[in-house]
Amino acid sequence: MLDQGHNNELPVIPAKRYFTIGEVSELCGVKPHVLRYWEQEFTSLKPVKRRGNRRYYQRHDVLMIRQIRSLLYEQGFTITGARQRLGGEQVRRESNISQQIVRQVRMELEEVLLILRH
Repeated sequence: MLDQGHNNELPVIPAKRYFTIGEVSELCGVKPHVLRYWEQEFTSLKPVKRRGNRRYYQRHDVLMIRQIRSLLYEQGFTITGARQRLGGEQVRRESNISQQIVRQVRMELEEVLLILRH
């Protein structure tokens, strides 16, 4: 996702299950109002909301925010460009998973075929 070499100024993400918006703001170097705005712009960014509509981010959300930050602030992407870039990566990930499933099913079917032939 985000190369650690380009990420020297950001703190290490602690081993926690959930992070508040304030913690994520500090971890990612982005103000809380920007995080709320990015939630509207990037549909894959969906923190858990609990009582009082408080947001709780998980580790994968923090990593995604850091990636969005890198695309926008370091690589010069627009919001639309960053959204397309992230969407393309998700499509590739899903495609790779689909290919792995197809390979696995094919191997299992070949094993069943061998058993039926004997």
